[in-house]
Amino acid sequence: MPRRENASVLIMVLWIAIGVVSIALYFANSMTYELRAADNRVSGMVSEQAIEGAARYVGYVLYNYATNGAVPVNTQFACAAVPVGDAHYWMIGRDPTETTSTDPYFGLVDEASKLNLNTVSSNVLMCLPNMTSDFVGAILDWRSTNGVGSYSLEYNGLGYDDKNAPFETVPELRLVYGASMSLLSGDDLNLNGVIDSNETNSDAGGQSQSGLLEYCTVYTREPNFTFNNDETVLLTNVNTINEQDMQNLFQDAGVSSADSLARSVYNVIHVPVAGREGLTTLNACNGILDFCVRCKKAGMSSDDFAKVYANVTTSTNTYIRGRVNIDTANTTVLTALFWGVGLNRGVDQSTAETAAEAVLNYREQNPDSLNSVAWLVDALGTSSPVITALQAGDYITARSYQFSADIAALGPYGRGYRRVKFVFDTSNGSPQIIYRQDLSSLSWALGDKVRQTWLVNATQ
Repeated sequence: MPRRENASVLIMVLWIAIGVVSIALYFANSMTYELRAADNRVSGMVSEQAIEGAARYVGYVLYNYATNGAVPVNTQFACAAVPVGDAHYWMIGRDPTETTSTDPYFGLVDEASKLNLNTVSSNVLMCLPNMTSDFVGAILDWRSTNGVGSYSLEYNGLGYDDKNAPFETVPELRLVYGASMSLLSGDDLNLNGVIDSNETNSDAGGQSQSGLLEYCTVYTREPNFTFNNDETVLLTNVNTINEQDMQNLFQDAGVSSADSLARSVYNVIHVPVAGREGLTTLNACNGILDFCVRCKKAGMSSDDFAKVYANVTTSTNTYIRGRVNIDTANTTVLTALFWGVGLNRGVDQSTAETAAEAVLNYREQNPDSLNSVAWLVDALGTSSPVITALQAGDYITARSYQFSADIAALGPYGRGYRRVKFVFDTSNGSPQIIYRQDLSSLSWALGDKVRQTWLVNATQ
């Protein structure tokens, strides 16, 4: 064969070899990406199963540590970097001390630390940060049950009607006319309670602001009964019992000077009519704080009131909705509550803010005294205009029955990030999941410290 033809064959073979190698490299590279994608999908599935396991664990925690309105603290259970097989999970909570940080706090969130969208007044809503009167009106219109909405024309333009029924979820606020992400999320775009490195503080030099999603709930429901060995025991209504029953109540609870105190408190509620023996006028307690103030003015100590607190009520309803837990509410919620309730009773913004700070300081300094609403009176004083305003209704509590678990998980080697929020209800005795929302799309919410730790571990 001529030399030229041999050279041509060699060149063709080389080109074919190059083509085959290129194809092999292409498919090898594609398989590498496919393997990596499959590995990420497996990691995601492992994370999802870790979240399911975490949810079952939260049910266990609430069953054991959240009996009759108690609020579990994060020292009672594992809530950060908890291993489940090859995965780990975290429960994104809120720091009760409100310490400024760029790293999330881990634990459960008490839903009763927030304002209930279905029961809160327009005055209290108006006192929340960045709130507008138009949006307050839109919220009231949305939850109204009268079937007539003042925003119907605008909703028609959006392609749907206003609801005219109670809120079923907090994210439902997105449908309310006038809602915006800046109003609902504020600076905390991923809703993890801190301002991350990729988020901007809109108040330059000032404190960052969260949105309405941080301060609102729809789940607060307190039972008018307690659980004793899985049996329900109705609470005693102090507005309707007779004097002997009140004496028995105080005696059974171990209250000091039970008989004389019961008589004094009873006569404040059932005021004797002058000159008409045996005839009284009912001066009913408006709420549990009102009853507490009357007891303390009669000489009862806060410790003694705590002994009867879990067994008394001022309501005939099976459940009481919308109370705010003063043990766990943050200063923003407390300020809005104090200011909004007291708008017509001499409570201005400055007074409300000062009272909210006093409450937070008292909670930090007296963690063992938070066993009833009586500590609020000790913190602010019976003459405080805030206490007077709160006595006019049934606004506060020191017990909680609904908790949210914002669970984020990572699979093997720090891959497969997933995040799901659950809301648990314990008001019927056993924890039940009543709401679930996938928050994975809100991006990373575990903070830079966790990210760096797990990136390092993944590359070692």
